Amino acid sequence: MTSKFRHFGQYDVILLHDGVFEPSIDVLIHADGSVARQRVIEAWGKPTLRVDVNCFALRGADGIILVDAGTGTSWGPNYGHARSALREAGIAPEQVQHILITHLHGDHALGLLDGDTPYFPHADVFVPDRDLAFFTDPAAREATPEARRGGFKVAEQLQRVYGSRVRRIEEGPVLAGIEARSLPGHTPGHTGYLVRGEDKHLLIWGDALHMGNLQPGDPKIGLIFDLDAEMALRTRQAVLEDAAREGWIIAGGHITGFGRVRRASEGYQIVPV
Repeated sequence: MTSKFRHFGQYDVILLHDGVFEPSIDVLIHADGSVARQRVIEAWGKPTLRVDVNCFALRGADGIILVDAGTGTSWGPNYGHARSALREAGIAPEQVQHILITHLHGDHALGLLDGDTPYFPHADVFVPDRDLAFFTDPAAREATPEARRGGFKVAEQLQRVYGSRVRRIEEGPVLAGIEARSLPGHTPGHTGYLVRGEDKHLLIWGDALHMGNLQPGDPKIGLIFDLDAEMALRTRQAVLEDAAREGWIIAGGHITGFGRVRRASEGYQIVPV
């Protein structure tokens, strides 16, 4: 079994498993069209996909940082397990000082909330500026299909509950040893976080990929949850190549465990570490 604990630079990184999302195979898309899509569906051979939902805790000398916060109690009893994983790691909500959000979708940000109060009462919440700008824009809301508007409600709740502790960030250094890296497409401001170590770096890439067993071999496979499918594809191809070239260890909101990206005869593959 892949370890849920790794060390990078000044941080112990703990993978917090929040639940498993099992959407219909109908959510799958392919950049080459319906024939290519059908080929993937037939090869998969099951009516649903199985997608981990993860977030991460970083424990350093200066305290606790989270990358994303899971679903909390918002998605029912099959989710929200990141909170118990935090407790098992000996971390209380009051100890969390900083939370880095990859993007404003519910499975990454609703865990910040405890009704109308902050679940993490002392934490500052770092949100990519482009995501917050998009998800607070009334015109963008109207132009977004109703089924994809969840991020707008998340943004409203987050600002109301955390107020001045919501901090907008751009690409670049955000905290000691941690850099924000723009990975747009899934949402306009979708962001990964590169945790630098002396001999190895970790890229927590959010939702740059949803399916570690399908998309590395064929990055043209996507899901309907990407707000800009063409940009998400370009980002997916670029981040896979960057990770393979740089030798980064990778993890994500929907990738099982920690891995390395290797070039393969067709596309790439993720090898567990």
